[in-house]
Amino acid sequence: MSNTRRHFLQTGAAGLLAAAQASSGQNRVAPNDRIRIATIGAGGMGSADTNSARSIPGVELVAVCDLYEGRRIRAKEVWGDNVFTTRDYREVLARPDIDAVIVATPDHWHSRVSIDAMNAGKDVYCEKPMVHSLEEGKAVIDAQKKTGRIMQVGSQRVSSIVYQKARELIQSGAIGEPNMIEAWWDRNNELGAFKSSIAPDASPATIDWDRFVMHTTKRPFDAVRFFQWRGYQDYGTGVAGDLFVHLFSGVHFVIDSIGPAKVFATGGIRFWKDGRDMPDLLLGLYDYPATERMPPLNLALRVNFEDGAAEDSAFQFIGSEGILTIGNGVKVAKHPREREPGYNIDTFPKALQERFLRDYRVKYPLAPPSASSMEADRTEEYLPPPGYSDHRAHHLNFFQAVRARRPVIEDPVFGFRAAAPALLSNISWTEGKACNWNPVTMEVL
Repeated sequence: MSNTRRHFLQTGAAGLLAAAQASSGQNRVAPNDRIRIATIGAGGMGSADTNSARSIPGVELVAVCDLYEGRRIRAKEVWGDNVFTTRDYREVLARPDIDAVIVATPDHWHSRVSIDAMNAGKDVYCEKPMVHSLEEGKAVIDAQKKTGRIMQVGSQRVSSIVYQKARELIQSGAIGEPNMIEAWWDRNNELGAFKSSIAPDASPATIDWDRFVMHTTKRPFDAVRFFQWRGYQDYGTGVAGDLFVHLFSGVHFVIDSIGPAKVFATGGIRFWKDGRDMPDLLLGLYDYPATERMPPLNLALRVNFEDGAAEDSAFQFIGSEGILTIGNGVKVAKHPREREPGYNIDTFPKALQERFLRDYRVKYPLAPPSASSMEADRTEEYLPPPGYSDHRAHHLNFFQAVRARRPVIEDPVFGFRAAAPALLSNISWTEGKACNWNPVTMEVL
């Protein structure tokens, strides 16, 4: 018989109501309460964000901006001919009928578009990583504070009921005192990582190349760089910005941390040797200082790609009395410390062995056998309900905040503190040295 006891987590009442309305086709949102949005960057993640946002009652897509003509055509095919399309995001920001924007451009445009959007009076949902470089972080934070706009960074795990349960369990002492965290993401699929498909009609006539490379090294048109931008430092942040940020966001939320103080990463271009300048294998080690709630912790991250294997991602929080694992759900395997430390005294003289045992049994007397001593260890597992989507929950959190003008769960400060150690991982890998970081002031030391 299995010793695993399963529990199913419940979503909040607001989330259940919104899901019920969406699934039944009902929309009980008054016209004045509708939120009109635009998507800036309609690639894979931008399209997924748009579809998730449109599933929230009262959210209406008004405009789409993308540098590639084919995606603008596709936007009208999928979301309707009434959707306004443009290659210039400034035309989107100039429209008074748009309340909020989804920023899903390549990484090197995230901060610039987000700041411009907030200055134009728009609320912002920005894909992770929030910034392309460390220098951009405080500018985004300052823009949000100055304008008072709502800004959510798109690492959806922080809105997940799975991670909320993990946070509750860790803080309640379910595994004792945490001391080590391991996290990994083996994507094992080139699509969505580095090798996005290249459109057959890609050319300077269909792509605004000059705008794409603006503020970067000027190069002749290159369709590979445009569609597979994640593999190049000029535009992307590699697997660290793509995947490590998710892992940092999850860890920071669960242990209520503001980030590590030391970063070291190593790896290389091992699988796709195709001219990229970002690694496809990356290993990172991170030192987290003690806080009021947590002792000092060490975090180990790994991202790897192998052809043909199934994608896998998980966390293990290792504590003094058990291990908490986050995958599809949360699993807690308790391993209480032994009451007796045990002994190995065979090499002592017989008289000393007898003396040692007398003193030992005074301190650790033998317990009489009992029924309770025969109980089997159990593993507790907490699973989300069928069909649950943390991606949708994250968007729901954003749009509820937009309506109520209240803080989001992942604001620019949280977003930068998740992005910074990922960007420092790239710096550490490039320079071959550890990086020191002040997570309080958010500055390199």
